[in-house]
Amino acid sequence: MGWRFGIFCCVFMALCTLTGSVGRGAEKQQAPIYDPGRLKPTDSQLKVRAGDPAPDFDLPAVSGKRVRLSDYRGRSNVVLSFVPAAWTPVCSDQWPGYNIARDLFEAHGAILLGITTDNIPSLFAWTRQMGALWFPVLSDFWPHGETAGQYGVLRSDGTAERALFFIDHEGIITHIHVGDINVRPKLEDIVTALKTFTPP
Repeated sequence: MGWRFGIFCCVFMALCTLTGSVGRGAEKQQAPIYDPGRLKPTDSQLKVRAGDPAPDFDLPAVSGKRVRLSDYRGRSNVVLSFVPAAWTPVCSDQWPGYNIARDLFEAHGAILLGITTDNIPSLFAWTRQMGALWFPVLSDFWPHGETAGQYGVLRSDGTAERALFFIDHEGIITHIHVGDINVRPKLEDIVTALKTFTPP
């Protein structure tokens, strides 16, 4: 009887250890988000303002295509959404939230372009984890942060500000919002800026 109880105890302990390991592994898979903590709200100096022509760029997209801003001229209004980094909490909440607002962008003849200074492999994995996004996600990784730098939203650590640039179908910046990097932009502010667009 004693040896049977001993075997039972050994098997039970082994199962508990295995279950605990699997559980911890599952927790890691469910939350692969890095929290950088509270960051300096802004850390750059704008190089453009409302009324200026938007600096052109040609960036690779997660889809495998390249996207040039000037290709939208005469065809669509454009909203650039710069975010600091993949796999961080606010960014991982902000972009999926724009899926809900898709109709608002389209109602004002606008396409949304998401931009970070992360490389394509990281953005590929991150966007898959977030789920399908309706807009192109672009990498400003190399030359590192060149586009963010042209707009004046490249931070000293090589990431971009949490910034929105509203560009009309003639390629002119109509509105700029550079917010606290720690806070997701308010949807009401986006709606207000979208209303300044005229149809293409």
